[in-house]
Amino acid sequence: MSWGTLGTVRPFPNFHPEQDAREIRTALQNKDAVTVVRILTNRTNAQRQVIAQTFEEMTQKDLAVGVKKAMSGELEILLLELLMPPVQYEAFRLQQAMVGLGTDEETLLEILCTRSGEKLREISAMYKLLFKKDLEKELRGETSGDFTNLVLALLNKDNFAVGVQKDIESLSASLNGKKADAALWINILTSRDSDHLNKVLDGLELQRGQTVDQTLDKKFTGDVRQGLKVLDICAMTVQCIQNPGVYLAKRLVKAKTPILQGIMISHAEEDLLCIRAAYLKLTGTSLYTALQKQYKGDHLQALLALCRSED
Repeated sequence: MSWGTLGTVRPFPNFHPEQDAREIRTALQNKDAVTVVRILTNRTNAQRQVIAQTFEEMTQKDLAVGVKKAMSGELEILLLELLMPPVQYEAFRLQQAMVGLGTDEETLLEILCTRSGEKLREISAMYKLLFKKDLEKELRGETSGDFTNLVLALLNKDNFAVGVQKDIESLSASLNGKKADAALWINILTSRDSDHLNKVLDGLELQRGQTVDQTLDKKFTGDVRQGLKVLDICAMTVQCIQNPGVYLAKRLVKAKTPILQGIMISHAEEDLLCIRAAYLKLTGTSLYTALQKQYKGDHLQALLALCRSED
């Protein structure tokens, strides 16, 4: 990522991993959270991986283990998550979304919708490596009905070329009965690229005289409707029927700490600026200000560093 994209964390100029590793070593010995936060939140994930490797070569110790010993609470968790490579972190988030009682469907959808088929294959392989379990089997066991079909289709998606008009006609025809054909929607919305879906959803709106969101509200219920809305977000139509930034901003409004941290860390180098803008428009308050009302201390400073600035 380079500055000028929609991320808030950019490559640190004049990057010196040896110096960073030395400062972190001293900071961990003194339990100096300020220094550790300053360095790790101001480096990209790729730079953090170099720091971690340099730290291990310098000290013969694992940086994550050092963080665990020196830090505690929510700050410790955030710093450990920052040290995970992106694919490992997404696998971790998927596992956390399914562990314990209940399943966090929105986190499943967020990751499965916003990652490419190729990236999801990498995440699946990492999931099996980390947790000794098959991701597809885990998703099948944690979901049910058409929602299972939806998440499995997303996991195994591969875009292919099909006529825009044909997809418009197929989706429109499926809406003429009392209940829309969820399988058809799942198939189309998980196997086309976003440019194609942009045209399809625009065309469907023109043909039916209502937004796709309104259509889904009328024709689908429960988790399937929720999933299809997220897929509509991923299409990102020119008129911005909905978009990932809006969807994630809505999640942040009432998100508990693990969800908030997950979104901010996952999207810090990609589109957190977009999420910030959507959050401000949605709530009338900047994300930067909202964080200051909810958190405090070093944990707050770490979150503010990821958020980067006031809007």
